[in-house]
Amino acid sequence: MEISTSLWDLVIVGVGVGMPLLLVAGVPALAKRLVGSAGVYPAAPSVPIPRFASRGQLARALFVISVLGIGAGILALRLVYGIGAVTNLGDQFPLGLWIGFDVMSGVALAAGAFVMAATVHVFRLERFEPLVRPAILTGLLGYLMVVAALLIDLGRPYNVWRPLVHWQHHSVLWEVGVCVATYTTVLMFEFAPVVLERLNQSERITRHLPTVPLYRALRRLSLVFIIAGVVLSTLHQSSLGSLWVLLPTKLSPIWYSLYLPVFFWLSAVAVGLTMTIVEATLSAKAFKRPLEVDLLADLAKGAAVILAIYLTLRGVDLIARDAWRLLFEPSLQAASFWAEMGLGVVLPMLLFAVRPLRYKPGVLLGGASLVVVFGVVLNRLNVSVIGLLPYTGNIYVPSWAEFAVPVALITLGVLVFGLAARYLPVFEKREV
Repeated sequence: MEISTSLWDLVIVGVGVGMPLLLVAGVPALAKRLVGSAGVYPAAPSVPIPRFASRGQLARALFVISVLGIGAGILALRLVYGIGAVTNLGDQFPLGLWIGFDVMSGVALAAGAFVMAATVHVFRLERFEPLVRPAILTGLLGYLMVVAALLIDLGRPYNVWRPLVHWQHHSVLWEVGVCVATYTTVLMFEFAPVVLERLNQSERITRHLPTVPLYRALRRLSLVFIIAGVVLSTLHQSSLGSLWVLLPTKLSPIWYSLYLPVFFWLSAVAVGLTMTIVEATLSAKAFKRPLEVDLLADLAKGAAVILAIYLTLRGVDLIARDAWRLLFEPSLQAASFWAEMGLGVVLPMLLFAVRPLRYKPGVLLGGASLVVVFGVVLNRLNVSVIGLLPYTGNIYVPSWAEFAVPVALITLGVLVFGLAARYLPVFEKREV
């Protein structure tokens, strides 16, 4: 007996919203019942029940549980009934929001790891050292979210291991998959010393496990991992653009270009710098830490230079291909291009270029957020979704579940980052 999609939608939302309510109402009652009542069970010590410091904290907790619950429900429905049960994808439009945002944008937004690692350890700008560990943690979580999104999006996720064994040297998609898998492993090695520093504080652990020698070995090999990470990131950041070079008759000329790999790499470098600004600003506020305004202002200055180069190359490319005429047509594609370049490139570039402005925390966060949202995320969606609509027709509009899954993944990533920052020396450097 088949169950309609609308009924499943109600079930998923009901479970996602009902779960936090059940926890709030049921856990205290269950705890009280387990303690026992007078005259039935022997006297027992009181059980402390966690209480929220404010209604705002309670609301945030309920929101996180609801979002993760809805995401888990959609995942279960997708694995049982297939990807068509939760998305509006089809044979005519097989790649949609999950590829454009979860994978293409996710890989770009995790670029802060290789950008900051190269800045400090390859170009020897050691004054940016305090920003490296948070950037690597953000990058690692970003790539793990990309892998998770791929497992959700793949038609047969249990075959995800095959590209690592069956090599297809002429496939751009194979190169992207291998580089992402390899770089995720490299990021784990880069972040492992942070975990080992915490473990090495316990004498019981160091007495029975070789964590101290392992820590020292990883520190000695750190430059090798960093160089490997820079090379791998350069390969797959650019290769994501190469995927769309294969669609010369399908992708709108506004975005189609043989130089898409270069544009993707340049925008990844720019967003790597700006994502570091966003992460550092939000972390400073969340953990009540001082904000390194001088360092972030220098990152913003570097981002302005990269954005200027990117803007110039995009403009020259449009003129050389005679595609600039399309920018003045009354179309969704033209409007989306102006939003991408105006809000995501030109405006933050101007904000970062003015020295007094880039030393203001609000301007730093605002300009960096514009690059992230409009300069990169919208660009990747323009290439993977909006730029294909003139060829396919308006046959694809993402379902609500396609929006809910990225929100759940982002929420999970933020939650894990907060826990790691709280219990690991992410914002401090300790030697063993």
